[in-house]
Amino acid sequence: MSVTGGEIKRVTTHVLHAMKERGEKIAMLTAYDFSMARILDEAGIDVLLVGDSASNVMAGHETTLPITLDQMIYHGQSVVRAVHRSMVVVDMPFGSYQSNSEIALKSAIKIMKESGAHAVKLEGGAEVEDSIRKILQAGIPVMGHLGLTPQSIYKFGTYTVRAKEDAEAEKLLEDARLLDQLGCFAIVLEKIPAQLAKTVSESIDVPTIGIGAGPDTDGQVLVTHDMLGITKDFNPRFLRRYAELFQVIGEATQHYIADVKDHKFPDKTEQY
Repeated sequence: MSVTGGEIKRVTTHVLHAMKERGEKIAMLTAYDFSMARILDEAGIDVLLVGDSASNVMAGHETTLPITLDQMIYHGQSVVRAVHRSMVVVDMPFGSYQSNSEIALKSAIKIMKESGAHAVKLEGGAEVEDSIRKILQAGIPVMGHLGLTPQSIYKFGTYTVRAKEDAEAEKLLEDARLLDQLGCFAIVLEKIPAQLAKTVSESIDVPTIGIGAGPDTDGQVLVTHDMLGITKDFNPRFLRRYAELFQVIGEATQHYIADVKDHKFPDKTEQY
């Protein structure tokens, strides 16, 4: 369950902290189902985030808000069954922790018991301090999330870069220090200026994971469907596509359709 002879048998919070200390970058991607999680885990990904982005990429919603706690647990179960090495973190969905720390604790316990995940992630700083504190006191590892927090999209009104102004940047830095002091094991920094992300990363002991936050965070995360080019219309500056699977899958499907209609599939070697 730790680094042995240079080989990580299971990525844990301890392993992530050690990676930051020695300057090794942390690679994180999202996963929502068994098949994809198995591929990513065997490829060597450090952390798999069962993100509430499943609301967008799996269910087609405009925002992350509609996805429920039970739906997040279902996706978490599917991912955990596939994983042998990666750490699995499940997002706490909108409404499961913001209003009351007791509700937050019950939600986190339900995620951990029913999904088998290794940690939870939630958005916000001082405004959710009580919830974070309560969850941590129960022995549940918490990953924080600052900057652009998609569950607050209707408050922001836009997906633009956050913390460009001095006041918001200072609050973000204060929130990061608070999450560090409370005991969060890592913090996602989403869509903030690169220099601010660098300052935050150098100011706290726990690893930072950036998305649209420049190269100086301790790790990076992307939505897998964006990284693989399965999604087609999402093209922010921070996204690098490592494949164009929308086109590849479409062409394969067209080939299959043609073979079926032309009586080429199945052939004699593909029957009993």
